[in-house]
Amino acid sequence: QVQLVESGGGLVQPGGSLRLSCAASESRFTFGNMGWFRQAPGKQRDLVASITKSHNTIYADSVKGRFTISRDNAKNAVYLQMNSLKREDTAVYYCWGYGDYSKRNYWGQGTQVTVSS
Repeated sequence: QVQLVESGGGLVQPGGSLRLSCAASESRFTFGNMGWFRQAPGKQRDLVASITKSHNTIYADSVKGRFTISRDNAKNAVYLQMNSLKREDTAVYYCWGYGDYSKRNYWGQGTQVTVSS
């Protein structure tokens, strides 16, 4: 079955930037909405940003103006550009996609983002 594979996580200093990428393992699989969630230890998984196939976007208030979500429908991929990173952005980031035909949620394996000096 289709999988979402993430990359781009790592360690960055406060004020720095990082770009996360996520792509489906099957080129023919079609996703509706896609997005990014994040989860810190002891906390729930929260929406960071989402994007429709028409490129309409929604952002969490905490990242508005700093993060930018984008997608490439031809490549079946979604990206998250993170600028002006803060320590509170530290979390495991998960890629998410909703299957147009299967009508279920798909999740990436998660990638660690650590913001520290």
